[in-house]
Amino acid sequence: MIRARYRRIVFFFARLLFSLVYWELFLPRIGFRGWAARNRSSRLRGWAIAYRKLAVRMGGVLIKVGQFLSSRVDVLPPEFTDELKGLQDEVPPETFADIRRAAEAEYQSGLETKFSYFDEKPLAAASLGQVHRARLLRPRTGSSAQVDFDVVVKILRPNIEALIDTDMAALRTVGAWLDRYPPIRRRADVHALLAEFSEILYEETDYLSEGRNAETFAANFQDYPGVRVPRVIWTHTTRRVLVLEDVFAIKITDYNAITDAGISRKKVAARLLDTYLKQIFEDGFFHADPHPGNLFIHPLPGRAATTTENNIEWELTFVDFGMAGRVPENLRIGLREMMIGVGTRDAKRVVLAYQQMNLLLPEADLALIERATSHVFDRYWGKNMSELTSISFDEIHELTQEFRELLYDLPFQVPQNVIFLGRCVGILSGMCTGIDPQFNLWEHLAPYARKMMVEEAKTGREAWLNEIEKLARTLIALPLRTDQMLSRMERGDLIVRNPELVQQVSRLESSFRQLVLGIVFAALLLGGVQLFLSDEWILAAILLIFAILVLPGVINNRRRKR
Repeated sequence: MIRARYRRIVFFFARLLFSLVYWELFLPRIGFRGWAARNRSSRLRGWAIAYRKLAVRMGGVLIKVGQFLSSRVDVLPPEFTDELKGLQDEVPPETFADIRRAAEAEYQSGLETKFSYFDEKPLAAASLGQVHRARLLRPRTGSSAQVDFDVVVKILRPNIEALIDTDMAALRTVGAWLDRYPPIRRRADVHALLAEFSEILYEETDYLSEGRNAETFAANFQDYPGVRVPRVIWTHTTRRVLVLEDVFAIKITDYNAITDAGISRKKVAARLLDTYLKQIFEDGFFHADPHPGNLFIHPLPGRAATTTENNIEWELTFVDFGMAGRVPENLRIGLREMMIGVGTRDAKRVVLAYQQMNLLLPEADLALIERATSHVFDRYWGKNMSELTSISFDEIHELTQEFRELLYDLPFQVPQNVIFLGRCVGILSGMCTGIDPQFNLWEHLAPYARKMMVEEAKTGREAWLNEIEKLARTLIALPLRTDQMLSRMERGDLIVRNPELVQQVSRLESSFRQLVLGIVFAALLLGGVQLFLSDEWILAAILLIFAILVLPGVINNRRRKR
């Protein structure tokens, strides 16, 4: 482990967490919520700038974390994502001398013996490896003649394993801090998640594994038009050097170039989502790192489309299969339930999917979650991304007040087997929104959900029998449950949930907090005055300062109550 690097990363996150707690938790609690909100934009930008500079300077795992955050334009504020977008192209390259030494050590021979041409200038510099264009000679089939073949050569950065060791040790330290916070500890096994992340990172340093992933992906999409995967040149591939067919084209976030090529951005977003629906729900094997540097649009000149909206055929090209995910059968069943539930606006089915995927804590209030899900469907189903991101603060506030109890308990957890799927879906959501701000997720999910329901109806005789069995059990148990409810009513144990009652309790809690703060303020003020009159200047000053700090909280609580 590189000690200086470890200390630098840990110190950075310590400062960041301290700043976050101070501005977002401490100041609002003592009445300075407005002040914290007014400079939040500049503060977020400052944090993003500091992280970007650190990631660019140090590389390694920090680049991957930054690339993930930069893609979450659907969730994170623009101050953060805009600043981190540069990380897609800002990774500093290794010197060609170092890269050459690494490749020749792997081949145990000079590059000239493998390639007729090798570009010293890198085509792309990633967090773990570096890509160069090259050309190799291959025999023409049925002839002794040689033909040039353009390839890209991906070479692992020197000493990358030591960097990953250090970065993961630092992240484990930060994870231990987060694990001390009970709401996080209840919902996620931070240590297990970091261990899985570390395992996948080391898997990314094995280019033989990446080559096999690329071939699996290509086989899954061999009958799917519009998707391109580079061929692996196995004769030149080793564990630390990967040689692929050169398929670089228009970067998927180069919106102007896509439009200039006559390609509909709306169709790009739709095809991107459709390919991932297939990967997750049908193949059970997905490209887990869909950041903009790994996706390209390849126009196909001369193959005109029949529609007027898009007069050029094109392919969606995937590269970099180092991070690939697999969906276990039990998780895929839960995801299918989730898809059908969302596509048909069936809140009960969505809650059932939560349970199947182990996303809910044991004490979760299922009825309340179902009611909240149904409410979200009623209010937001059918809106496009632009409409969803422009929802007013008052509307959000109204929703949070109605389901305040659910938000307070937050009965969700993060199972280990969905973390990278969640990461992938998060990046994908942000990318689709960036490509097409009017992108309507519901329009794409609904037909796919109907397709799965049709397939389920054709082949799901057993599933229908299970549903009939469940219904029969419910009907048989109905008299007993009715008797139990009447017994609880007689004992006075029946609990009725009422949102208005929750709001009244909330107002009562607010009044109680104001009373407590008022008593504390009065005690500090009177104590300070009494000590001042007794010539105890230092103690008097301390009490009066604390009284001044508490006063805004008293005033702010009173204003909120009004």
